[in-house]
Amino acid sequence: MTICGTDFRLHGRDAEYGLDCIGLVAQCLGAADVACAVPTGYSIRGGSVEQIAEVMTLAGFAALPHDEPLCDGDIVLVRPSPIQWHLMVKTEGGFVHAHAGFGHVVFTPGGAPWPIENIFRILEG
Repeated sequence: MTICGTDFRLHGRDAEYGLDCIGLVAQCLGAADVACAVPTGYSIRGGSVEQIAEVMTLAGFAALPHDEPLCDGDIVLVRPSPIQWHLMVKTEGGFVHAHAGFGHVVFTPGGAPWPIENIFRILEG
């Protein structure tokens, strides 16, 4: 929640300069002292659920079905359009995500604004 208002920037990894949805997830993981390799070189559109799930499971997440009950801290993969994927962080009362259309990281109250495709939950270790 503390980085809401941060500028959106494709491939952004530093809240000072801007974040995209992957950068937002990386910031959250860093704040929780969870190390992971952050992907680079991707397009804002394209890819597949399988590719995204592979990266997330290699980072230590369990891939859960879209209808699993959500928990705060879950990383939620949604589909804003037929050619675009987006990651959001579940928080109390809604979601935090880097919204390209609004140009910054936002809190969206309530349910997911787009169809949920997968839920990723960090494995306790």
